[in-house]
Amino acid sequence: MALSKTQRAVLTKIRAAGNSLLDERLDDATCSYLLAVAIHDLAVTAQFPEIPNKVSPFFTKDSLTDLRLENVSFLPLYERFLDVHEDSQAYFACLAKLHKSRLKYERILRAQPLPTFDQVGPRGLLQYGSLTPEALAGLLYWRKWLFDLDNRAGQETGYLFEPIIAYAIGGVPFGAKKSPIRRIDKDGGRQVDAICDESNRAYEFKVRVTIASSGQGRWREELSFPQEARQSGYTPILVVLDPTENEKLTELSAAFVNAGGEIYIGDKAWNHLKEEAGEIMSKFIDRYVEEPLQKLLEEAPQKLPSSLVTLDHANNIRITVGNDSLDIQRQPIAELGDGEDELPEDVDEELP
Repeated sequence: MALSKTQRAVLTKIRAAGNSLLDERLDDATCSYLLAVAIHDLAVTAQFPEIPNKVSPFFTKDSLTDLRLENVSFLPLYERFLDVHEDSQAYFACLAKLHKSRLKYERILRAQPLPTFDQVGPRGLLQYGSLTPEALAGLLYWRKWLFDLDNRAGQETGYLFEPIIAYAIGGVPFGAKKSPIRRIDKDGGRQVDAICDESNRAYEFKVRVTIASSGQGRWREELSFPQEARQSGYTPILVVLDPTENEKLTELSAAFVNAGGEIYIGDKAWNHLKEEAGEIMSKFIDRYVEEPLQKLLEEAPQKLPSSLVTLDHANNIRITVGNDSLDIQRQPIAELGDGEDELPEDVDEELP
């Protein structure tokens, strides 16, 4: 069955590039690969004999630009895929969004400009004499470049993590300017990870609540959210994926309870998300959110790794942590700005 105008509009948005020089539209071969992955994930390969029995894994050490499926007509395949389940479109949209974000960050690693002395030079006064001037300048360059990459990761995560979870459970994330959650002590709205109008819930998603806070002002913002959600007509919901207990988590949980909210922590958090997501989208959460994060949480070292080696040879960078390494083929193409680990104002427009 041919796509409806609405389905075509949604597909156009799924495939579209962002407004950065590092964004690219998803072409047919990339979309066919993603569709093949989704078809295998949902165990419906019997309905699609043109799809290979084995496709490259989604999480791979190979270049993400190589994840393509040639010689398959994407659009007819997509039309049939939408008939598999009412949430087929949502599954493909979230998978495509995750892939676009990963592709973009791969390009950021290649293109992020190396720092200039004007940017880092004055910082050397804090450590001058502890290393030779040559060695100290080199440390300042590496440190700033890695810091910039982490900043960019924070920015891209704002467009990815909360939005795909929100979309998976049928919600919409909002930046502060468009948010229906109004502030109590000042004008304007505040960002919210997801609003689910059908259940009248306002969600706050967290991987982990740590004892280390990012400042008392920021912590007061965290504590005020549940009351502001309640006064804006929504039930505040706290979802914390890691169950590690500490005084901050206890304090934040109490704030949600006092505002008549609900709390889901650890296994209960994952179960709640998957229950809200339904049969199909819970598979997406399982495979592409819970499993990777659980692996990272389980295997995260309790102290700094014993070694970190960064090498730059002919503009090819290798970063080695322990016994594993990451190779980055540098292709500087544009000046990139720093980002912040917050939801962007247009985050509600990132997924259809």
